[in-house]
Amino acid sequence: MLDMVTLLLISIAVGLIGSLIGLGGASMLTPILVLFGIPVKEAVACGMVAIIATSSGSASSFVKDRITNIKIAMFLEMFTIIGAIVGATITVIIAPIFLYFLFAGFLLISFFNFRSSFKETYISPEKQDKISKSLGLEGSYFDKTKNQLIKYKATNSLWGGLGMFVAGLAAGMLGIGAGAFKVIVHEKVLKIPSKVSSASSSFIIGMTALAGVSVYLFSGLLNLTLMAPMAVGTTIGGLVGGRLLNRIRDRNLRVMFLVVVVLLIIQMLYKGVLSL
Repeated sequence: MLDMVTLLLISIAVGLIGSLIGLGGASMLTPILVLFGIPVKEAVACGMVAIIATSSGSASSFVKDRITNIKIAMFLEMFTIIGAIVGATITVIIAPIFLYFLFAGFLLISFFNFRSSFKETYISPEKQDKISKSLGLEGSYFDKTKNQLIKYKATNSLWGGLGMFVAGLAAGMLGIGAGAFKVIVHEKVLKIPSKVSSASSSFIIGMTALAGVSVYLFSGLLNLTLMAPMAVGTTIGGLVGGRLLNRIRDRNLRVMFLVVVVLLIIQMLYKGVLSL
């Protein structure tokens, strides 16, 4: 069993990395808790609380630096919240063994369009769909690593919304921020820059998790002993990560993202096989 000090230190590191890559700290904390013998459903439930803390810590810095596109984030939250409530309800009902393989399988999507994730140059779509244009889903931010203003437009808003519903479903079921899927939806479907994607993902993650936690609260799966150090640690890490994001090259963020995802997949597949 993890002691509170060790869990606090791990949570700080996880919150830092999670905020940088837009993955959500619980995506790393849940496998760690399972590794130390915490029941998977309890780890999932407590991970949702850590997500809220990570999002609060990093999102505030991203908003201050004007990287987060709040209008895009609020539009997409409508879809993720509904998905999270449905997903959390499913988790309370199904057998725990399925969660290991669902967790690993969901993270495999991070390898879609693997090569294109290393591109440094962002190209904004020339045209927007009518809904994206009418909602004003566009913006700009100053990239410190490139020393230039990056302008962008979001497109394919309805397809993006559907993708975010799936992300919310996975988030609710697995106790993760589903940042892996959200980042891909943002970049490949909505066509927004990677840093705006990570920042907006961190903003959305908190509201998605709050919806899922409401279900776990009534199911009795929340463990205060685990939740407290996880919440404090991920908040600290998220705040630090929020200040560092705009100083790190996009390519380095993508490498970090993929390395973390590989380790998570291996861990959850291993635990799933042992449970057979």
